[in-house]
Amino acid sequence: MMKAKVVVMPKAAVLDPQGAAVREAMQHLGMGEVKNVRIGKYLEIDLERDGADVEARLHKLCRDLLSNPVIEDYQLVKE
Repeated sequence: MMKAKVVVMPKAAVLDPQGAAVREAMQHLGMGEVKNVRIGKYLEIDLERDGADVEARLHKLCRDLLSNPVIEDYQLVKE
């Protein structure tokens, strides 16, 4: 059994209006020291087996389905 953890975040150069709205709300609620918030996605995927072919297919899945490579980066961690 293997677990893959995927974090998808907007690229640094891409505006994050949802993150900006959360930052403003946090500042309004007394957290004035918050200067930036970026909002992304976190996924945990349980797999029955491990192997080089599985990792390659996971990367393809991340690029083709779980992220938009034009505006997002992803990190894949296997456990």
